[in-house]
Amino acid sequence: QASNPKAADVPTVAVAKVSTEDLSHGLVLTAEFKPFQEVDVMAKVAGFIKQINVDVGDRVNEGQLLATLEIPEMADDLRKADAAVVRARAEVTRAQDEQRRAESVHNIARLSFQRLSTVADKKPGLVAQQEIDEAQSRRGFWQRWSVAFVRFGLVVGLFGLWWLIARLEIWPRIFVPTPLSVWDKFIQTSTVHDCSVFKGKRTCVRGYSGYFLYQHVWASMRRILLGSGIAIVVGVPLGLMLGTSRWVRVILEPGITFVRSLPPLAYFTLVVIWFGIDERPKVILLFLAALPPVVLATADAVRNVQQDRLLALLTLGASPLQVIRHGVFPSVLPEVITGIRVAVGFAFTTMVAAETINGTPGIGGMVWTAERFNQTDVVILGIIVIGICGLFLDSMIKLVDRLLVPWRGQL
Repeated sequence: QASNPKAADVPTVAVAKVSTEDLSHGLVLTAEFKPFQEVDVMAKVAGFIKQINVDVGDRVNEGQLLATLEIPEMADDLRKADAAVVRARAEVTRAQDEQRRAESVHNIARLSFQRLSTVADKKPGLVAQQEIDEAQSRRGFWQRWSVAFVRFGLVVGLFGLWWLIARLEIWPRIFVPTPLSVWDKFIQTSTVHDCSVFKGKRTCVRGYSGYFLYQHVWASMRRILLGSGIAIVVGVPLGLMLGTSRWVRVILEPGITFVRSLPPLAYFTLVVIWFGIDERPKVILLFLAALPPVVLATADAVRNVQQDRLLALLTLGASPLQVIRHGVFPSVLPEVITGIRVAVGFAFTTMVAAETINGTPGIGGMVWTAERFNQTDVVILGIIVIGICGLFLDSMIKLVDRLLVPWRGQL
């Protein structure tokens, strides 16, 4: 009651002497009362209980004594305290239940972690790598296929626009044939067609100009590969000399730039006069078209090599050959491959001009012949085939670039 604000309302209690008698059925308390002002009732009662000498075989608890002494305020407080204790015990029980549940969850997590650790110990890095692979596969699916989807949609859109223009006949069909007519020409140039029987002999048209489409393609690709290959073999060493020697650059660089500036048709007739109408002038023309990009790209790459790397190799005792092999060559190879890609592109643009004279078989010769007879569908077919072949060669060069130059962009 000392902490209770109502402690001031507790009445005065008088206690003097106490005697006990055992009546076999209960405890009788008699007392002489002497009034005094109670200050701390609980302390006084506790001291009073300790002074009682009970001979009935068991001690009297505080609740019984207070009830006997008929102090209702004390009895109510003790009952409230007992109720509070019961509630506290219930809260403790609930807390213990929560703790047991948390321990069970912790044990389950610990067992799961032990199983994962066991698997990881048996196969190091397997679990983590599998999770990384799954995340990358989910995230990279659209990244891998988005480019293909966009390109496919672009091609479909272009063919749809082409079909629409041809369907509306904005221009005559002889100028803008339909995609179906071009497809028919593709089938005709790839098979034997228009067969007839004359005087007991059966004659058929074989492809276009006596050659199938794949024979035209292979003839042109052989010329491009041969001319571009010679340009690479000659152009890379020449570019290295132009990049390392000042006098070689002074002598040869103007001539290389002069040849690069000339259109192929400007000197193709002269090449035919000098070398005839067989395969040589065609290969030479493709070689001259592909040489300048390779030479200039290699020379610029050599001039852009960081001198600190070369000086570091010389400081470590490298010979001049080792400096070229381990310093210059890895630095210039990415730019050389880029120059080769540009050179092959120039060779493709020159192919039609190179095959205008005795260019059959060849895609350029097929296009040139079809143009003379206003066969626009064959011309468009040849253009599409040339573009597809160019894409194929360019993809092969990029594949070689990834295999031979994995350090691109890191030096």
